[in-house]
Amino acid sequence: MLEEIELVCDAPDCDRVLGEPAFRLALTTPVGTRRVYECTCGAVTITVSRE
Repeated sequence: MLEEIELVCDAPDCDRVLGEPAFRLALTTPVGTRRVYECTCGAVTITVSRE
């Protein structure tokens, strides 16, 4: 489901789409998956999704 959502950087003055090239790290636990995205502007976005 998260893959269907277009993630956009919400740093001030930035509206770049965060996609696979920005994808850096994933951590899966029994609770869900955390994904970390780093934008070219330097901002970091973390998403959490349940499986």
